[in-house]
Amino acid sequence: MPRIAYFGPQGTFTEQAARGFAADSEVDSELLPHDTVPAALDAVRRGEADGACVPVENSVEGAVPATMDALAEGEPLVAVAEAVLPVRFSVLVRPGGGPVRTVASHPHALAQVRHWLAANLPDAAVVATTSTSAAAVAVLRGDYDAAVSAPVAVRHYPLEVLASDVADVSDAKTRFLLVRPPGVVPGPTGRDRTSIVVTAPDRVGVLSDVLTELALRRINLTRIESRPTKGKLGEYRFYVDFDGHVAEPRVGDALAALRRHCPRTRFLGSYPKAVEGSPAPAADNAEFVAAAEWVARIREGRGA
Repeated sequence: MPRIAYFGPQGTFTEQAARGFAADSEVDSELLPHDTVPAALDAVRRGEADGACVPVENSVEGAVPATMDALAEGEPLVAVAEAVLPVRFSVLVRPGGGPVRTVASHPHALAQVRHWLAANLPDAAVVATTSTSAAAVAVLRGDYDAAVSAPVAVRHYPLEVLASDVADVSDAKTRFLLVRPPGVVPGPTGRDRTSIVVTAPDRVGVLSDVLTELALRRINLTRIESRPTKGKLGEYRFYVDFDGHVAEPRVGDALAALRRHCPRTRFLGSYPKAVEGSPAPAADNAEFVAAAEWVARIREGRGA
């Protein structure tokens, strides 16, 4: 039975995403909650889990730094699938509880309901917790009066729903990745995303070089963010997502070029996209195949 670690505890949006990945599998999967994103990923690295489901970015609050840092460090892991979930929260309280003086949740969740809280619970103190589910557990324990949590939390904890379908941004979404140890990359589907992390050397124009290699091959950049390496001051990693699959000649050509510019480039996976909408127009791989064949003819003395 495949084992999927996830950023828990039970009752989080990440559990909901992990259940979706498990449902897509042809066999039953065991879900293993972990207290932090690094802990879930390390479970895969130690062989205690076959894969891990982790949040990577939110449409309101941006990237999840814990996931970005943990994927860039340690033994390599690669994404094989993604899921995008709408983010609508429930406000949970103890049965028969009194006035709501404190509200707890993960900082990302609190940021996405701050206007709702100001309008509906203006006198409540807001407290950050390690996850939305941890907030629900704390409410059950009596530490706080209410928790902003994923709706799935009521499946695990005997709490009452004070409010549901709560969100300041109606179409907020979070993207999750299913990551595994390196192995055979799933084949291209025609609607794929490739993710890499580039630790850029300190020299003039390095970021321009990275972007140029993608632009020259008409590869659509979908996300770029920077994070400090936590080592040398002024040294950054660039997390880059773009349309395409490593098996496509134009993408493989671009990755090879990026590796020449930045030797510390880590491949984070090529996987089917879960985002709605049509893919951006891309270069035809046939022209890259033709160009490679032309070079091969020259090298073999078969003419140009």
